[in-house]
Amino acid sequence: MNNKHNFNPGPAILPASVLEAAADAARDYMGKGLSLLEISHRTPEFEAILVEAEELLRELMGISSDYAVLFLSGGASQQFAQVPLNLLPIGGQAAYLDTGVWASKAIDEARVYGDIHVVASGKEYGYRRIPTGFSIPNACSYFHYTSNNTIYGTETIGVPNAPIPLVCDMSSDILSQEVDVSKYALIYASAQKNMGPAGVSVVIVKKDVLGRSNRDIPNIFDYSILTKNGSLYNTPPVYAIYVTMLNLRWLKEQGGIAGIAAYNLAKSTLLYREIDQSNLFEGRADESCRSRMNATFVLKAPEHTQDFLAFAEARGIVGIAGHRSAGGFRASLYNALPLESVSALVVAMQEYERLRG
Repeated sequence: MNNKHNFNPGPAILPASVLEAAADAARDYMGKGLSLLEISHRTPEFEAILVEAEELLRELMGISSDYAVLFLSGGASQQFAQVPLNLLPIGGQAAYLDTGVWASKAIDEARVYGDIHVVASGKEYGYRRIPTGFSIPNACSYFHYTSNNTIYGTETIGVPNAPIPLVCDMSSDILSQEVDVSKYALIYASAQKNMGPAGVSVVIVKKDVLGRSNRDIPNIFDYSILTKNGSLYNTPPVYAIYVTMLNLRWLKEQGGIAGIAAYNLAKSTLLYREIDQSNLFEGRADESCRSRMNATFVLKAPEHTQDFLAFAEARGIVGIAGHRSAGGFRASLYNALPLESVSALVVAMQEYERLRG
C-alpha cells in the first residue's frame, strides 16, 4: 500500500491486507451503510469482533481458561499503575528489574503504592545488557520485568525463575515468539507494535491472583470488575480492537507464532550479520541479549549519523533514527515488517560504506 520501508518503533507497521480491510470497515462495515467508527459497542457486530479477537489471542498464545483476557483503552503506561493497584497489598512489597526507560517508569509508578525492591539495574552500564545473577525476595507479592527494551535494543532471553507471581510488560515483543503463558500471573502489552494500532492494550491475568490487594480500587481500574464485564465496563476502543482482530487473523495465516518467530529470526540475523561485519557500523546492545525486535546500532563516526539517515530516507527507508535518549539508529523488526525491507536496509548500509568508507 506504500513504497516505504517502515522501521518505526510504534505505532508500527501493519500488514497491507489488514490496512485494506480496516479502510473498508471505516467506510462501510459489512454493507450496513455505516462506518465501523459509528457502530455502538453494544451491537451484535462489535460483540462478534470482541469474541473473535479474544478467541484468536487465546489460540495463538495457548491461553487457558484460568486466565482472563482484557482489551483496554490506553497503553502500557496505564498498566504501570494498574498492576500494583491490583496486585500489591497495602504495606506490601514488590520486586522489579530495571532494564530501561519503560521499566524505570513502571518502578516509579509502583512506588506510589508500596515498597519496591529493585533487584538489579542496567543503568550503570547504559542499559546495554540485561542484569543477571540477582535474587528475588520471597516476601514480595510479585516480580515485574520488561521482556524487550525498545530504546536500547535488549531482550530478556528465556523466562526468569521467580519464586513469586511473575508479571511481564511484553509491549514490544508479544506475539513475536512463543511464550508459556502458564508461567505468568499477569502479562500486559500495548498493541501498537506487533498486535494492532495504538489506543488499545491487552491484559492477560490469572484469575486466582485477583482480589488480594485489600485496596479500595476505582472500578475502572479494578481487574476483578473489568473481567466480569468482558472488556465492556466502559466504551472500548472499537476500531482499534477491530484492527487488532484483523492482525490476529493475519498472524494465524502466517503459521501462528511459531511461523512468525522463524521469520523474525531471519530478519534479525540478516541485519546483525551486516552490523557485525561492517567497518562503519557497530551494535549498541551486548550480543548476549540483543533484541530480535529492535536492533540498535551506531556509526563509529557518530558525526555522520544525520548523513546516513538522509541517505537511507532517499531510498525509502524510514523510522531508523534512534530514540532521543540513546541516539544512533534503531531498526524495529516487528512482525509485519517484510524481510525485503531488512534487505533494503542492509543494501543501503553496504552502499554507504562503499561511498563513505
